[in-house]
Amino acid sequence: MPRRLEIELTSERPDGTWTWRAAGAKQPKGELDGGVLPGGAKVGDVLRADAEFLIDGIEITAVLPPKGARKEPERIEITGSGREEPLVTTQLVQRGRGDRPGRGRDRDRDSNRGQRRDRRGGERDRSERGDRPRGPRPEVPERPRPKRLRPGRTHRNAVIDGVPVEQRPIADQLLRGGVPAVREAIAKQNAEAAANGRPQVPTDQVVAMAEALHPKLRDAEWKDRAAAAIADIDDLDLRDLRSVVVAGDGAVHDDEAREMLDQLRTGLTRRVEEEHATWVADIAANLDAGRFVRALRLSSRPPKAGTPVPTELSSRLVAAVSEGLTPTTNQELWAAALDALAFSPVRQQVVPAGRPETPTEDLLEAVRRVADRLPKIAELFGVDPSEAAAAKRRRPPRAKAAPAPAADQP
Repeated sequence: MPRRLEIELTSERPDGTWTWRAAGAKQPKGELDGGVLPGGAKVGDVLRADAEFLIDGIEITAVLPPKGARKEPERIEITGSGREEPLVTTQLVQRGRGDRPGRGRDRDRDSNRGQRRDRRGGERDRSERGDRPRGPRPEVPERPRPKRLRPGRTHRNAVIDGVPVEQRPIADQLLRGGVPAVREAIAKQNAEAAANGRPQVPTDQVVAMAEALHPKLRDAEWKDRAAAAIADIDDLDLRDLRSVVVAGDGAVHDDEAREMLDQLRTGLTRRVEEEHATWVADIAANLDAGRFVRALRLSSRPPKAGTPVPTELSSRLVAAVSEGLTPTTNQELWAAALDALAFSPVRQQVVPAGRPETPTEDLLEAVRRVADRLPKIAELFGVDPSEAAAAKRRRPPRAKAAPAPAADQP
C-alpha cells in the first residue's frame, strides 16, 4: 500500500528523471520519473508524494501539487440584510374561485425564483464582457478517472512458499526494507541476546542468505506489479504504467519477466500516443467552449514531460487568453487564469487586452505570487517580480462565495 511522505527535489537530469530526498533530512533519498511531477516543478521544491517501499528501494508513484498551509480554521461569514425584522411573519392570501390549495404559494415561489435568476443574470452580465456571444456552448468531453495500480501477491507468495521455514523471517524483513532491514533486525536481536546472556546470531551468515534471496523476491515483486499493469494496461494511470516500465529497465529478469517487460513497453508507447491525441483534443474542446482557464491547465500537463503544444493550437490558446483577459473580465477569473498561465508553456506569449481599472487586493496578491514567471503581466500591474518569493510564503486569500463567471469555469 502506498505511503505518503514529503520529498525535496534535489536535481534534474537530462534524461527527464529527478533526484529527491526526504524533506529536511539526508535519508531516505532516490530518483523519480519527471512525468509524475506537477507543472512548474523545480529544484528545491518540497512536495507531497505517494511512495511504494519496495525491497530494492523507494519508488515514487505520484506527486501531489503543493497546497498552502492554513494557520486558522475556515469560517463562514454571515452578513444578513442589516434590517431589523420580526422573527415570524404571517400573511393570509385570499384564494380565488379557480385556485386549488397551494397554487398561490407555487406561483409566488416561481415568481421569486425567476426574480432571483434575473437578478443573478444581471449581476453576472455587469461583471463580464458585453460583447460575448450568447447561446449554448459546445460540450466538453468528460474523461473517466484512470485506474491506479493494484498489484497482487501471486509471484511473491510463490517465492516465499519455496523458501525453507527457517529462512522465512529473513524473507519478511527483506520485504519490509531490503538487506538493510535484515542487518537492523540482526543487530537488535543480538543486543537483546547479549543482555540476556543468550548466544548471538552469526551476522555474516544471515546477511549472506538475505543477499542470495533478495534478487528472487525483488523480481517476484516486480512481476506482481507488471501483471497488474498488463491486466489494466488500457485504463491504467499513465504514471503508474511508466513507473513499472522504469523499474523493470534496470533489473535482470528471466524469460517470463522479459516478455512482460516487452509487452509493457509496447503498451506504454501506444498509450502515450493515445494520451497525446486526447490531450490535444481536450485543449481544443475547451477552447471551443470558451473555457480558456481549463485549456491553460491542460497545456501544462502533457502525457509526456516536455511535449510541446502543437503550433496551431498554441496560437489559438494565446489568442483566447489574451482576448479573455480584459478590463471588464471578472477579477476572480483573472486570478484563476494567472495561476494557470504561470505553468503553461505559452506564458511568455500572452498579452492581455487590458487590466482592470481598479484591481482588488486579492488580484494583486495573485499577480505577486506569479510575478517571477509572468514578468510582463507583473509590469502591467506595477508589481515588482522580486515580490514573488514573499507572496508565495503568504497564505493565499480565501475564496469568496460568488456566482461562477460564465465566460469560463476554472
